[in-house]
Amino acid sequence: MNNPDQLRELFRMQKALNERIGVQTDGMSEEEKTKWILNYCRAMGQELAELTDSVPWKWWAKYQKFDEQNARVEVVDLFHFLISMAQVLGMSADDVFQAYLKKNEVNFKRQETGYVKKDETDSKHI
Repeated sequence: MNNPDQLRELFRMQKALNERIGVQTDGMSEEEKTKWILNYCRAMGQELAELTDSVPWKWWAKYQKFDEQNARVEVVDLFHFLISMAQVLGMSADDVFQAYLKKNEVNFKRQETGYVKKDETDSKHI
């Protein structure tokens, strides 16, 4: 990553937006965390559907066109909710970056070994 501060800035901006909307991710109870994780999962599901609709996925329909500009917007919308979810879980940009590095290493090891068997323990250290 050329400039790790960019991820920190996204997290800062998302926290400000969430607070503007009235969502305080710091110090949530387990019940509030559960509620907001589910809210963000549902929102991301909708954003994924909107992203899907940006590409011509109906093989039987000839009228569809690839809307790359809208696809980009939907990807950014997904980041909004994903960062919010990380914040609900108490993760900072640095936490996400470090976890990504560790999980990426796990994924490469899985590919090197053929990933023929699910091993839930290989990600416990993340």
